[in-house]
Amino acid sequence: MARRTRIRPKGRKERAIKTSVKSGNFRSTKSGAGMTRKGVAAYRRANPGSKLSTAVTGKVKRGSKAAKRRKSYCARSAGQLKRSSAKTRNDPNSRIRQARRRWKC
Repeated sequence: MARRTRIRPKGRKERAIKTSVKSGNFRSTKSGAGMTRKGVAAYRRANPGSKLSTAVTGKVKRGSKAAKRRKSYCARSAGQLKRSSAKTRNDPNSRIRQARRRWKC
């Protein structure tokens, strides 16, 4: 069986966003971890067609689109937390815990 290789369209370059807090694309752990509005905009420029949006942090109506996003994120991040090391799981200042706190999980 022959291996198929994926050919990138001509002229399209892979663009990566800067993943440091200094770049302004990500929040520091103390301010709740996760991406900033600027970071999401940079990601969407680098990945056209992306539906990435910022965290749901405010009060939301039950059953709304935002409430469903929050519920989905909380379930997904609970799995990430479960699979992390004991040190990360028990540290209230770890990035995953801070992000979950920001999302109000």
